[in-house]
Amino acid sequence: MDEIVLRGMARWPDVPAVYGWLSLDRRCHWLLKGERIANPGVTAFIGRNYAHDGEGRWFFQNGPQRVFVALEYAPFVYRVVSPPDAPLELEAHVGKPVTRVRGAWVDENGITLLETEHGVGTVHDGDLDRLIASFCDAGRVALDDAALEARMEALQRGESVPLWLRYRGAAVRVEPVRSQAVPRRFGFMPRPVQPAGEEACP
Repeated sequence: MDEIVLRGMARWPDVPAVYGWLSLDRRCHWLLKGERIANPGVTAFIGRNYAHDGEGRWFFQNGPQRVFVALEYAPFVYRVVSPPDAPLELEAHVGKPVTRVRGAWVDENGITLLETEHGVGTVHDGDLDRLIASFCDAGRVALDDAALEARMEALQRGESVPLWLRYRGAAVRVEPVRSQAVPRRFGFMPRPVQPAGEEACP
């Protein structure tokens, strides 16, 4: 976190938290009361000070004040940042590069999720075409369009298939997942609410 944020937390430790103001959508946009935050300096500041607590609630630490984030799907959105025809490179929506992909899933709607050292997140839908080239079979051989389409459709039906994702010299199995099971499986709260008895932010 930024030094100014850490100093604010130390100086004013009991500032009431904010709920229901800030959200993150699947296209990696920060929204304040439903309106997109367009200022790149503000979004970068939010990203640098984005974290979670022991209850799986993600928040933006705005100086001494904790602003809990409602998640449209998952805590992160991953972008493909490598040039076309180059080995796959990913970056989290908060600007952090991905060094390791620990797991990959496809849900019933065809949404691709990845778990990295930062946490679980969806792949930005505008980057899926560039991700496709990194899918492979057990021998790390690329699949033709028909074979890949058939396996993706099977994953959406909840079936296990022989499909892997290559990343930085490693490969992880792509598994099916149900979207409703994602928060519990990965231990996060998609829409934190103010606990009863907790002081509300005016």
